[in-house]
Amino acid sequence: MRLDPTLGAAIAAAYVKAPVRDPRADDAYAALRRETIRQYEYLVGRREFGGLGVKVRITSIDPYADAAAMVEDIAHRELKVFATSDTGNPHPYLSDAENDMFRAVHDAFGHAAIGRGFDGHGEEAAWLKHSGMYSPLARRALTTETRGQSCTMIFHLNGRRFAEQKAVLLPPVFSDPRTVRLAGRPSGRQAQRAIRIRSR
Repeated sequence: MRLDPTLGAAIAAAYVKAPVRDPRADDAYAALRRETIRQYEYLVGRREFGGLGVKVRITSIDPYADAAAMVEDIAHRELKVFATSDTGNPHPYLSDAENDMFRAVHDAFGHAAIGRGFDGHGEEAAWLKHSGMYSPLARRALTTETRGQSCTMIFHLNGRRFAEQKAVLLPPVFSDPRTVRLAGRPSGRQAQRAIRIRSR
């Protein structure tokens, strides 16, 4: 699958326009927090009790240059996560520890699960894969955290830095998996309709 540049630019524009925190997003972020903690417990849980037994280490530097190195670590039941507290980019809703948990599960169940990297196309694929593990409500927050931030970094900040973290809800259509573009195929009608609606 590929990140559609027209859709990506529309997502970035919505993210940039949004405030840093919107109380109307609190229910979605509470659901994201609950569901992320359950996923994290499964990730690090002991194998004899049904967990995956992955040891998560929080580091003071960005640990992976590419997804292959991360997949290799996970194959050895280890995963490194760049500490939120060292990024200078705190989350307006999640604590640093909660945000670190989210980064761990997104890397494990999004990127590593499909072997896709951290470029725009890899981020789009990881968002789609990981979104299937969340309820529709939590998926709205997940979309802001992943699709919103990555599209903003690519299409608004030109890859110079990470996007400011926000706790808001983007338009619902951006959380719809049917807006994903498959490689070699034109974007879905719903994605194009969403872009037209948002640009009016």
